[in-house]
Amino acid sequence: MPMVDTQVSPSSSSEDLPTSTSTSPSSVEVELHKNINETAQSDIHLPAPFFPPSLAQKDPRYDLPSVIPRQLPSHLGFPSLPTEKACSNVDPADIGTPDAWIPRDSRLVRLTGKHPFNSEARLRDLYEEGFITPSNLFFVRNHGAVPKVDQKTADSWELKIHGLCANPVTLTLADLRTKFRVVTVPITLVCAGNRRKEQNVVQKSLGFSWGAGGLSTALFTGVYLADVLAYVQPERSAKHVVFEGIDDLPNGPYGTSQLLSWARDPRKGMMLAWGMNGLALEPDHGFPLRLVVPSQIGGRSVKWLSRIELSPIESQHHLHFHDNKVLPMPLGPDQARKEKEWWYDPRYIIRELNVNSAVACPDHDEVLDTTSASPTYTVKGYAYAGGGRRVARVELSSDNGDTWDLASITYPEDAFRSASYTSDSVYGDLDLTDSDISFCWCFWSYDIPVERLKGSNAIMVRGMDESLALQPRDMYWNATGMMNNWWFRVCIHHLEGGKLRFEHPTMAGTQPGGWMQRLKDDGLDPSKPDFSLKSTGSAKTNVSVAASSEVVMTNPSIMRKISAAELDSMEAKEEAWFVVRGEVGVDHPCVSPEEVDLKIFTVDHPGGAQSIELVAGEDATEDFIAIHSSDARRQLAEFHIGTFQPGDTMQKQHVAADDNDDDDQTKPFLRIKRWKPVELVNIRDVSKNAKVFRFALREKTQELGLPFGQHVYVRLKRKVKVVDGVQSEWVQRAYTPLSERNATGFVDLLVKIYYPNPEFPEGGRMSLGFAELVVGDRVELKGPVGHFIWKGNGVASLHDHDRHIEEIGLVCGGSGVTPILQVLRAILSDSSSTTKVWVLDVNREFEDILCKEEIDRLARENENRVKLHYSLTGREVPDNWDYSRGRITDEMLAAHMPIPGEDKLVCICGPSAMEQKVKASLRSIGWDELTAVVLF
Repeated sequence: MPMVDTQVSPSSSSEDLPTSTSTSPSSVEVELHKNINETAQSDIHLPAPFFPPSLAQKDPRYDLPSVIPRQLPSHLGFPSLPTEKACSNVDPADIGTPDAWIPRDSRLVRLTGKHPFNSEARLRDLYEEGFITPSNLFFVRNHGAVPKVDQKTADSWELKIHGLCANPVTLTLADLRTKFRVVTVPITLVCAGNRRKEQNVVQKSLGFSWGAGGLSTALFTGVYLADVLAYVQPERSAKHVVFEGIDDLPNGPYGTSQLLSWARDPRKGMMLAWGMNGLALEPDHGFPLRLVVPSQIGGRSVKWLSRIELSPIESQHHLHFHDNKVLPMPLGPDQARKEKEWWYDPRYIIRELNVNSAVACPDHDEVLDTTSASPTYTVKGYAYAGGGRRVARVELSSDNGDTWDLASITYPEDAFRSASYTSDSVYGDLDLTDSDISFCWCFWSYDIPVERLKGSNAIMVRGMDESLALQPRDMYWNATGMMNNWWFRVCIHHLEGGKLRFEHPTMAGTQPGGWMQRLKDDGLDPSKPDFSLKSTGSAKTNVSVAASSEVVMTNPSIMRKISAAELDSMEAKEEAWFVVRGEVGVDHPCVSPEEVDLKIFTVDHPGGAQSIELVAGEDATEDFIAIHSSDARRQLAEFHIGTFQPGDTMQKQHVAADDNDDDDQTKPFLRIKRWKPVELVNIRDVSKNAKVFRFALREKTQELGLPFGQHVYVRLKRKVKVVDGVQSEWVQRAYTPLSERNATGFVDLLVKIYYPNPEFPEGGRMSLGFAELVVGDRVELKGPVGHFIWKGNGVASLHDHDRHIEEIGLVCGGSGVTPILQVLRAILSDSSSTTKVWVLDVNREFEDILCKEEIDRLARENENRVKLHYSLTGREVPDNWDYSRGRITDEMLAAHMPIPGEDKLVCICGPSAMEQKVKASLRSIGWDELTAVVLF
């Protein structure tokens, strides 16, 4: 155990590790011992300080040899604890992030870029560690920065328990370990996203790519939650137990809940834990206190636990609803993001784990020389189940699932059922002799004849638990990519000289490799493999699969052939016919004449009607594929009217301009139907994640040609990593320039870079494309585009209808400030205009407010016409902050926007969630969203 060197003076304390307390018990601790309840053990207490070994190694006050856990008595037959010391060095990948103070093992596979930290061990490394996983390789699921807790904070840590209970109380760690029975329990934690990479290869889900290493096992030390709940005496009206950590996330701290009936059941094994493998929790794992919930998904085990509430309703925390769900298979990611009601349906919540298994040996890319190998090869792996159920059998097949063999299973957890170890000063009671509940993974093995491997295309494994739940053959793809447990298949490649190479389905994170991605790259569907010997697979794939399930964008009942002349007709122009991959679509679906209420494709389209009208009568394939997700492509089938006649030719829209462009340079640069290249000449950082990119027009005296309130389409080629290297893909979206409207020779684009994070593991496709640019690179522009123009003299054009505006509200967030700023400039630079302007700018942190200096100046210089207000939603707010705190509310909009009226308008630009929230709030306070609310 980490111990204090009592000879060290206070002056030797480090900045990160304040002077620790003495090893002598405090007066509070002594008093608690006097009042201990019947179940407590007065001789169970932890030496102070109980500090994370990885941090203790950096401070001379701690006894360094003690950062290796003390082994349990060997004669009891318990599995050995890891002998590897905790990490002592900060991984270079963490430098420059909020977690730069945390030592981490560089062997972990990072799944979400640099920050926040989400990682797993490589499967072979994890398996070779055995039953108990060292903290170095224990998987990590973080939603944001790790709270920085020093020794002083840990010593004074408080857990508030309140709500519907007779005895609300605030407990310290000393209270927990003296008022209640201290126990140690072996528990396997599993992320609900374990094996998600396989689902992401088939179709991208909302989650990042876990491999098969998203699980780990430890001896957790703490107290049973059931004992603590009995102490506070829940009231009959309480139905749920809500848990909350202290992590600082954009939508509030992480929190979730349990059914009270489950939480009160000691057989469920839920714990309030401070120890892990005989040592203090590491920062990544919840130091100083966390909830541990066996047999349920890892997302239920709240870290950095500070609050427990007895409640009549489930947790209302953001991630309790917007995470850890298995949504119905037909629901795509974009639809799930847009239709929020799916997330609040209690039928889709995940609690208990499903049965699952994986092959760890042979490893990915392992080669077996059959000419010198033993007659049999031992295939090995892990299996687990949920709800305390035991894995009853594991079966192995080498003939594509036609026949199955039983594998041998070992249950290291059973060692704790055959012996007990009690009253230890660190572990408390380690006694499962009366328990028949399974909280841990098991290991399986099967000796397969090498001759059978030589005649096989794949090894596959499936498990069954004691309820007879069996891993399925087919994948249940879902929008969150969670709970993937179809058969685990390892492909066998037959090489020259009698050698066999084994290939796993995927590799975790962004690592290349795996037969699933290889098949997808070959245009095949990796969700329907056939490894049978009778398959027609090539030597390259060793597997026969169905053709890739490309999203169907056509209506098979439509047989019409459309000629080039028809596509160029007035009808085609007026109805906005367009071509995608040789098929013709229209801006409204085919309906019978008597149907009056036509569903128009352009309604709520991100680019508005004009984005479709721009390609009327032309080939829109590149634009459409660059912008639209699989959900949007699938929707296109409703608008299919025919096939472009084979043999006809048409002028394609997407011809990039080059240095031989013969346009008249006295005219504005932009062309509404032609992409034109611009060269990047400068990049300027304006905040931690926002940059201004300056692009040069062809002539220094040329204007861009963009009306106030309109946007330009920008497209660029991203460099995307694939198995065989790097390939390019077009991505595009609309931007409003930051540069002044009358600027000549250049255009400035303000871009907020959306780096990968847990909610959006791939980050922003377009903004990451910008982040990859270097000076000298080119992008392409087209425009103008948009449905709003500020014409001047108080007149705005909305959907080609002019309106006189007396008052206008401008609401923005983040980089959405650019169209707002352009409209503000237009109004205030027009001396003939008397329009009054209300500006509401909402950001998370003060540093996130973009263009603040210019907006403040314009408001100051026009104080009689401009009402400016800000709000910050983060926890860190300047002491002298005179504006609002928190997200936009109805009350905030009522106070800082005009009163609704015929000559009033509100324009909004920001993140999609903010725009929709503001739109709904405006509607509730009397605004007509169809005629008086503009979304840029």
